Amino acid sequence: MSILGAAHACGTKAHAVVRASLCLSLVCAMSACASAPMRSDRNPSDAPAQVAAPDAFFAAIRAHCGKAYAGIVRADTPPPANSPFADRPLVMHVRECGDDEIRIPFHVGEDRSRTWVLTRTASGLRLKHDHRHHDGSPDAVTQYGGDAASTGTAVRQEFPVDSESVENFLANGLRASIRNTWAIEIERDRRFVYELSRPDGRLFRVEFDLDRPVPAPPAPWGGGS
Repeated sequence: MSILGAAHACGTKAHAVVRASLCLSLVCAMSACASAPMRSDRNPSDAPAQVAAPDAFFAAIRAHCGKAYAGIVRADTPPPANSPFADRPLVMHVRECGDDEIRIPFHVGEDRSRTWVLTRTASGLRLKHDHRHHDGSPDAVTQYGGDAASTGTAVRQEFPVDSESVENFLANGLRASIRNTWAIEIERDRRFVYELSRPDGRLFRVEFDLDRPVPAPPAPWGGGS
């Protein structure tokens, strides 16, 4: 082989080696890019915050502040001999709405003695029943209820009877009530449900149509003007 041919052959081999080296480097670089995790500049704190169920539930009721709705008894089992709710108009009125408390009078005909009181607590929500006489003085059986046993949902919250209420019931001869659990359901613009249940099968449910407001009733007894 001539000197020129040998030089050409050597040059060709050198170029091939360089090309192979470049290809290998490119393949390695692409492999590294494919295996490396994608970097995100998004801060996790930028994600929209999830509203806690008790807060969403409270807000859903508060959205109806100032409005009143007619109700109907959907369950009253076993049927009592003399139900105070039979054949009487039932109206709930979302009357007072603070940041941490909502007061909802429940009118049964001309009886304006009942007000449901929903309150925020450090752990969730609390339901109490404020019962008054016609002159506004507290009934012997009043301020009973309990705290929500769990976070519940944005639609339903349950409130087992608390120890103070048990003492009140026993002091007033209402032993059956010491196992009460109350519940409230709210489906915005559809329905509001108040419920009382017991393990012995007692179930009372009254449902209010949120799609049809009614004129606001007078103030509850003891509730001012």
